[in-house]
Amino acid sequence: MIRWGILSTGTIAKNFARTARQMGDVTLYAVASRSQESADEFGDAYGIEKRYGSYEALAADPQVDIVYVATPHSRHFEDMKLMIAAGKHILCEKSFTTDAAQAEEIFRLAREKGVFVMEAFWTKTLPVYREVEKLLEEGAIGDIRTVTAQYGYTTARQARKFDAALAGGTLLDIGVYAIGFACMMLGCRFDSIQSQLVMNPEGTDAIDAILLRRGDAVAQLTCAIGCQMPTHGAVYGTKGHIDIPDFKSAQRATLCLDGEAPRELAAPFEVNGFEYEIREAERCAAQGCRQSALLPPQWTVAVMRIMDEVRRQNGLRFPFEG
Repeated sequence: MIRWGILSTGTIAKNFARTARQMGDVTLYAVASRSQESADEFGDAYGIEKRYGSYEALAADPQVDIVYVATPHSRHFEDMKLMIAAGKHILCEKSFTTDAAQAEEIFRLAREKGVFVMEAFWTKTLPVYREVEKLLEEGAIGDIRTVTAQYGYTTARQARKFDAALAGGTLLDIGVYAIGFACMMLGCRFDSIQSQLVMNPEGTDAIDAILLRRGDAVAQLTCAIGCQMPTHGAVYGTKGHIDIPDFKSAQRATLCLDGEAPRELAAPFEVNGFEYEIREAERCAAQGCRQSALLPPQWTVAVMRIMDEVRRQNGLRFPFEG
């Protein structure tokens, strides 16, 4: 039995706990918050036995096998170091860290300690993408020429989402989805990266426009917080294309080949989609794997490097980076 600890009690942690409870075969053992009251409320809501008023207390519990890190981006690096030092396996929310150097350091520490660490980039674990990957490997749409992805939303929590002290802004919050999608379709090595960010009064990015080129193929990506737009991804080739509505949480895709009727690919969720990253992390931890073949460290680092370059091009730095 793998016993999970949850670090933080915010919205994404609640989503994780709700999913785990519906899966039936996942053991939520402990939760930690920066206040005992919050930990107790969370524990009551999701039937979690151990409730800790500090992250250090959870790290010290020898019964915790793996920790879901759901703290803000700005805390991921230090929180993961704390858990690795305590010998805990980790599933950490995306964006994994604030830059590639931090990500590389985390994976180095994990190797030295002999623990499993994976980014919670749930999109890459969704079953429909195994079907899409197979089609691309078979050359069903010919040579890929263009990849597109767009995602934007409005929120009452805009001040929190844009908070520079928490490494806020569109890029690390949802731009990672679009960049990750492009990497899923084209691989992570690009010949050129071009970008434009529209900044907000908080000093972070509100709108991201990113153009990636690899050989004869380009990826056009647009993301925004404060602007509602359809969530859609697609990959276009010389023989046809694949449409992927709601690409970040896709349950279906449509193969459109020139001169043929569209073919629907469907892979409905068992719960809400989070279950696949949970199962992958739990499987790896249980089998003694030090990395996931589906979401390996080099993939996470490569995506972080692209985001580093986008930030460099637009002079986006967070207060804690100096």
